[in-house]
Order: sequence, then C-alpha cells, then structure tokens
Amino acid sequence: MLFRFLILIGICAVTGAASAQTVGLDLAKANNCMSCHRVDRKVVGPGFMAIAERFAGNGEAAEYLAHSIRDGSRRKWGPVPMPRQSHVSPEDAITIAEWILSLHESDAQVE
Repeated sequence: MLFRFLILIGICAVTGAASAQTVGLDLAKANNCMSCHRVDRKVVGPGFMAIAERFAGNGEAAEYLAHSIRDGSRRKWGPVPMPRQSHVSPEDAITIAEWILSLHESDAQVE
C-alpha cells in the first residue's frame, strides 16, 4: 500500500496539477464515491466543491476528511449519514481528501 501511495505522489509531482485532478477523480470513481456525490452539485451527499469550500483554509482538513471517508459520519451535512467506506485504503482516503480540497482553488467542473 505504501508503494502505491508513493507512486501516486510521484505521478502527481511529475505531471502537475491537472494530473492530480485526474488521479483524485479516478480514485473517487474507483471507490464508488460518485454513487452519492458529484463534483459540483448535491446528490445524496454534498458536492465535492461544497466540501472544499467548507474546509478551505483548515490545515487539518485532509486528515479529518480522510477519517470521515473511512469511518463515515452523521449529521454533518443533513439527515442522511455517510456510511463507512472501510474498503478505501488510508492512503487513498488522504489522496481523495486532498483532491476534494484542491477543488476550492480550481474552478473544476468535472463530473
């Protein structure tokens, strides 16, 4: 798992922000995040851009969101709880969380 995480970090560093956006989106798709979320609008859960906006400027947000991805959450965005996503590795959860947070800085409109 650590090797996979290091490869993802290397890919992001070499290919730049556009590829980091693709890696994050691809991980979100591969881990079924898109079943309940979209980048720019609410479905079952909040849109990723709304999450990025809420946590903008919070230095601990990536860890907090990664924890919420893996362990689920309740009553953070309304009455529908987010179930545990324990199939998502800790490394992938951090990568997804960092990608979500990056959406605040870019005006990405990717689905």
